[in-house]
Amino acid sequence: MEKDILEIESEFIESFSFLDTWEEKYEYIIELGKKLPALEEKYKTEDKKIKGCQSTVWLVSSYNNGKVFFKADSDAIIVKGLISMLIDVLSGHTPDKIINASLDFIDRIGMHNHLAQTRSNGLRAMVKQMKDYAIAYKVIHI
Repeated sequence: MEKDILEIESEFIESFSFLDTWEEKYEYIIELGKKLPALEEKYKTEDKKIKGCQSTVWLVSSYNNGKVFFKADSDAIIVKGLISMLIDVLSGHTPDKIINASLDFIDRIGMHNHLAQTRSNGLRAMVKQMKDYAIAYKVIHI
């Protein structure tokens, strides 16, 4: 049975609660980024780049059986870990679930407080782009 978005968010909150320092949390985020499957070079194009990120982030989406799936990559290891978390939470859900996801886990793990302003803006840009893809699929497949 597929996990609900809130369930996946809770798992991240729990994982982060076991890490005492931000150094440990960043190491965990880096590990998540290392586990993200490589994005094929053919997708690393200008139209796949997320605008608003200081680092380069490529995001690709697909729609299958009523659900949206994401793949991504970044040239920055921390950012790669952040997009990996977002993919874990949002990929494989319906457009409505993605659009309505509050993504409270980001604040609950303290991410916005511990990222530089530019990286925090980039995180918001990643979330916005993923939700924009979900909106587009919803409109196309009504």
